[in-house]
Amino acid sequence: MLIRNHHADFGSSLLPQDAEMLSIAAAAEVERQLSRRDNHRPTPLHSLPALASELGVGAILVKDEGHRLGLGSFKALGGSYAVIRLVLDEARKRTGREVDIDDLARDDVRAVAREMTFGCATDGNHGRSVAMGAELVGAKSVIFVHAGVSQQRIDAIAHYGAEIVRVEGTYDDSVEFAAKVCDERGWTVVSDTSWPGYEYIPGLVMQGYMALLCEALREIGTPPTHVFVQAGVGGIAAATAGHLALRYGPDRPRFVVVEPARAACLLETAKAGYPVKVAHGEPTVMAMLECYEPSLVAWRILSRVACAFMTVDEEDAVSIMNRLARPKGGDPAIVAGESGGVGLAGLVTVAGDPNMRAALGLDASSRILVINTEGATDPERYEELVGLAPAEVAGALSMERV
Repeated sequence: MLIRNHHADFGSSLLPQDAEMLSIAAAAEVERQLSRRDNHRPTPLHSLPALASELGVGAILVKDEGHRLGLGSFKALGGSYAVIRLVLDEARKRTGREVDIDDLARDDVRAVAREMTFGCATDGNHGRSVAMGAELVGAKSVIFVHAGVSQQRIDAIAHYGAEIVRVEGTYDDSVEFAAKVCDERGWTVVSDTSWPGYEYIPGLVMQGYMALLCEALREIGTPPTHVFVQAGVGGIAAATAGHLALRYGPDRPRFVVVEPARAACLLETAKAGYPVKVAHGEPTVMAMLECYEPSLVAWRILSRVACAFMTVDEEDAVSIMNRLARPKGGDPAIVAGESGGVGLAGLVTVAGDPNMRAALGLDASSRILVINTEGATDPERYEELVGLAPAEVAGALSMERV
């Protein structure tokens, strides 16, 4: 399903606070801080000319976040960045001195960090990022995981020293429980979704995501005509769409939000014209996108700058994982987790439907950017769905580069 954005705010400017959060200056500061990380490397940008020819478009470019900061997901940019920023903010307050990223090893800053505990709910990747950030600065982390989070993903979070709290129910249930416990204990919630009165920290998380877009745009040179980005609560989609709108103004690419049909809270919100919580039904294979209520900040941005909202089915997500693992016509192999290739799955769906193509102005000259938001963050599940171990696919890609 695809619907155009008919919201009354569509086409209007971002609110001042959102424009500041996603500005070019803010993105430059994110990249400056990221450059101080020892394990920082820009992630690859792949071109898929064979698939582009097959779909009747000019170019398909994939920003591959499966290589980000050792976490295998774009989420590495958000939660850990927010934790670092929050520690620096608190250290400035307590010490009365200017504190920057280069001061994280200072004794007085480490002393402040040791007294801080960061908590969050997660589907897996965000919690891992928060735990990594906390370990990096010397703080504590408590990560709340719902019933659908696999043991492999839980183990990956615990690897960074996090205390794990299991919560019955869905991701949204874990968000509510995490907020309640953190409030009672004086811990800092680092959520990638927002609610009334809680916007600053989710804004920092979204701000961190801009680094991947800036890297991609520098390498592309000529801006894309279309961008397809998957959404759970909407953070990465809103950060990308908002920054593109600020950077390119009326010449910005057409932006499409892609969700699982089984957890389409943004599409239903777009239909209603206001934030909607959708009913929890059968779980989706796209585990990192299984969210039933949108982030209020994300919706506020997307209502203004997203051109369309669409859904893909379960088989579409699995099919694109397999297509990327077994490419045709010389395209590179890419390891994409269950949620990683969903934006590309949306493009494939649109390209095969004449009405959708016309609605989005997709043609032989179109240049499309998508984001592989995660690699095989659950290797066992990946092998089950693809029939190949992640290392086999990654090995094929390495051979292509030789």
